[in-house]
Amino acid sequence: MFSWPYPEEALSGYWGEPTALIDWCEENYVVSYYIAEWCNTLTNAAFLIVAFYCTYTSYVNRLEKRFIFIGLGFSLVGIGSWLFHMTLQYKYQLLDELPMLYATVIPSWSIFVENQENLIRNVDERKAKSLRIQLFYSALLFGFVSVLTWLYIVVRVVEIFQILYGVLTVMVVIASGILTYRDVSDPVAKRNLFTTMCLGIVPFVLGFLCWQLDIHLCSYWIYIRRTYLELPLGLLLELHGWWHLLTGTGVYIFVVYLQYLRVMTRDKGDEFLFIYRWGFFPELVRKGLTIRTPYSMEFWGPSVHKEKKD
Repeated sequence: MFSWPYPEEALSGYWGEPTALIDWCEENYVVSYYIAEWCNTLTNAAFLIVAFYCTYTSYVNRLEKRFIFIGLGFSLVGIGSWLFHMTLQYKYQLLDELPMLYATVIPSWSIFVENQENLIRNVDERKAKSLRIQLFYSALLFGFVSVLTWLYIVVRVVEIFQILYGVLTVMVVIASGILTYRDVSDPVAKRNLFTTMCLGIVPFVLGFLCWQLDIHLCSYWIYIRRTYLELPLGLLLELHGWWHLLTGTGVYIFVVYLQYLRVMTRDKGDEFLFIYRWGFFPELVRKGLTIRTPYSMEFWGPSVHKEKKD
């Protein structure tokens, strides 16, 4: 009563034959005539939710505009990925992959510039060299992005694009870790920062594992889904969908980590509370705003209260 067999995969559907350079393991048009990859499409909703929430909290907490742009950038990734998996058309593949790079450039620029600026201990000298440092990293990242865009659109070598994008992401993680270790003196804040960094990295690693398993063991997953699970349980074994869910979670947590790191390195930590809603969901809250959920001041720590105006 509660399961039904997979229909045969269709060569085309509402959007026509696929033109994208990548076709994932999820079989095309087996759930809906209007959605090429049902699970891979709908799981982007989680990515959109956390991206918009991140943008909203950045605005409410009156954080720097860079964090609003980061949230909006990653929401564009979710929209592009939705359209790509729904249609499997090349033009929407570009709207999925390239905005992911462009959105990552914003925190990359922020972290690299701040790392370089904080090496200059003299305040006057730092102010004098700040613009030069910002322009240098702007030019460097613009060149990097231009090369990757050329590789993707003209040469169409997706693997090189993915590798170089991964290198950029790892460099951001390393640079932000160095900044945390070197420039945050408060031991409680430093512990919460590194905890939150790890909380953001773990979903990325698990998501990457799901992504690789989906690629390299595709025929095995199709066999299991068709032979044993059938629909709708077979959707739970769409590992690229889990990649969306896990990376969406990881993006949110890591952006919160960058927000907290920024206010601490700018000596504005006294203006904010860094909390874990329900003991595990990190968030930066400006003092004076109402917190309406149970929260703790450290990961999985004792609950403080349910509603209080700090």
